[in-house]
Amino acid sequence: MSADVLVLGSLNVDLVMRVPRIPQVGETVADGRFARRRGGKGANQAVAAARLGARVRMVGGVGADDEGRYALAGLVAEGVDTSLVEVVPDQPTGTALILVDDAGDNLIAVASGANACIAVSAGFADVLASGPGVLLASLEVPVDVVLSVAAMALDAGWAVVVNPAPAPPPGTSWPAGAVLTPNQSELQSMTGEGDVETAVRQLATDSGCRIVATLGAEGVLLCTGDTVERVAGVPVQCVDTTGAGDAFNGALAMGLAAGLSLTEAVRQANAAAAYSTETAGAQEGLLTLAQLQSRSRG
Repeated sequence: MSADVLVLGSLNVDLVMRVPRIPQVGETVADGRFARRRGGKGANQAVAAARLGARVRMVGGVGADDEGRYALAGLVAEGVDTSLVEVVPDQPTGTALILVDDAGDNLIAVASGANACIAVSAGFADVLASGPGVLLASLEVPVDVVLSVAAMALDAGWAVVVNPAPAPPPGTSWPAGAVLTPNQSELQSMTGEGDVETAVRQLATDSGCRIVATLGAEGVLLCTGDTVERVAGVPVQCVDTTGAGDAFNGALAMGLAAGLSLTEAVRQANAAAAYSTETAGAQEGLLTLAQLQSRSRG
């Protein structure tokens, strides 16, 4: 079933170094292996949803540079509509420096570049008026833009999923009715609460949103109203966790757009995220719907 997903978020070029272990401050770790890859939370999530069969439109910004053309070409090759991606002439394309160790854990630093320059445009209203779908947004772009577009989408009858990553300032006012998808560290930052179940209940109450907290190998905690449900993790042979959260969010948005219930969409997204960690790279490990269904049956 076709599904419409509008992705608002970042487009980056990832400079990835695989190292035996993540260095400490002031330490040099040798024997690294380097690669340049397409990334950015928004672009990764757009590709994740597109590979699973959604009709995806990307909203974001890139520089007028080779890196920007490289980032856009990757989305176009995946069938993503990039007509709402702005080329910002006086800014570089966003760049992420990523260290990945032999256990698959990562350390990431991001220079926003053109991602920090996007604004609410008249094109949003036209897209939202074209019919219901799912808006999927993340926070490597200005938070005020995300909140404004999320409110517009809810008013237009769209479902809204916001991946609050990087973690926003405490006390951020979310549009009631959205789905928030923090990971465990973002959840703690947003609530100041160390216990995960207490934190999801608190965030749900404070925000008026449904909370889908991703817990890595431990699975997902879903809070809707007074109900908290745990979805168990999927055992995998982890190679690289980079982009697993983006795989989750793209699959979640696609599932909701295709008519799945939130619980059903979370279960699908949980599996998609887990399997994505078995391949190095943020976008390289994203599965097609046929691959996901085959793995899930196996």
